[in-house]
Amino acid sequence: MPTLILVRHGRSTANTSGVLAGRTPGVALDERGAAQAAALPARLAGLPIAEVVTSPLQRCQETVRPLLEARPGLRCHTEERIGECDYGDWSGRKLAELKDEPLMEVVQAHPSAAAFPGGESMRAMQTRAAEAVREWNARVEGEHGADAVYLMCSHGDIIKSLVADALGLHLDLFQRISVEPCSVTAIRYTRLRPFLVRLGDTGDFASLAPREEPGDGGDAAVGGGAGAP
Repeated sequence: MPTLILVRHGRSTANTSGVLAGRTPGVALDERGAAQAAALPARLAGLPIAEVVTSPLQRCQETVRPLLEARPGLRCHTEERIGECDYGDWSGRKLAELKDEPLMEVVQAHPSAAAFPGGESMRAMQTRAAEAVREWNARVEGEHGADAVYLMCSHGDIIKSLVADALGLHLDLFQRISVEPCSVTAIRYTRLRPFLVRLGDTGDFASLAPREEPGDGGDAAVGGGAGAP
C-alpha cells in the first residue's frame, strides 16, 4: 500500500493573530508561511510523488502551489473530507478568549466527547478524514502501484487525528501529538498495519528550545498553533 506524506499548511495570518480560523474563507499564508511553502519543493525533492491531494481551504492551496509549479504535470485533487474541522460558532474567535469556554476543557481532555456549537464533533472530523485516506490509498495503489508515494496537504487537528488513527490511539490521546506549520508527517500503510515513519518534521530544531513565555499550562493548540516564534 502507498506511503502518505501529510503536510500541514504553512503559517497563516490566523495563526499569527491567534484566531481559530476553522473554515473561514480568505485565510491566507503570512510572509513566513509563504516562505515555508516556497521551501517545500526542495525538502521533498527526493520523493517520487504520484499525486497531490489538498484541503479546499486557501492556506492549503497556497502551500502546495510551489510544489505543483516545480513539478509540471503533477496532478492535484481537492478533497473536502480533509478540510479543517468545522468549529462552528468558535470559528473566527480569538484562542485566548476561547480558553475560558467550558467546552475547551473537554476539547483538551476528552476530545472524543467534544462537539462544537454549530459545527461538528471531533469524532466526525477524524472519521471523515480517515475514510478519505483509506479511499485515496486504494485509488493511488490502483493507479500507481503498491510502492507509490502521495501527498495530502491538510490542517493541524486533521493530521493529528490521522496519526492517532494510524497508531491505534484513542482520539482522547490525540492532543498529545504536535504538528507545526508546513511540517511533514509520513505514514506507510501496509496490509496489516500502518507505520508512522515521520512526525511533524520541519527540518528546524528551533521549536525544541525553551520558550521565553511560561507557556499555556500544557494545553494543546486547538487548530495546530503557529509553531516556533
